[in-house]
Amino acid sequence: MRTVDTITDEDVAELVRRAEEATVAYAQGDMKRYVALVNHADRYTLADPLGGPAAQYEHRTRELEDASSVFTSGEAQLEVLHVHASDETIVLVAVERQHGEVAGRPDQDWSLRVTLVFRRAGADWELIHRHADPLVHPIDLDRLAALARGE
Repeated sequence: MRTVDTITDEDVAELVRRAEEATVAYAQGDMKRYVALVNHADRYTLADPLGGPAAQYEHRTRELEDASSVFTSGEAQLEVLHVHASDETIVLVAVERQHGEVAGRPDQDWSLRVTLVFRRAGADWELIHRHADPLVHPIDLDRLAALARGE
């Protein structure tokens, strides 16, 4: 029997499996499935891939359900690069390799670098923070400087 604060390899594997399924559901616009797979904590924070300050949400479900019409015909897979697990927290550092139609735009690559921070919530896990950015492909310092200036 394990104690509550011990994270097993099976805990990590199951959370990664659910995160992978959730990535696919999101890219397909199946937000009901996404929400069923990923429980968002109250006061969940998001560093949006579109930039700007990190936002905090009391209840994320409504915004996610509204997004179901934005994402269509997508395919995705989660490439987990690193897993950090300690005490009550699991952090996944990954790339969401995805493409699809987003907001009426033609099918294209929408891959994102992501950091997902989960904490134990009873027998389950809840997402407390997500940081996503589109910098999957390297950019040069001049392009970074332009982005930093808001260009």
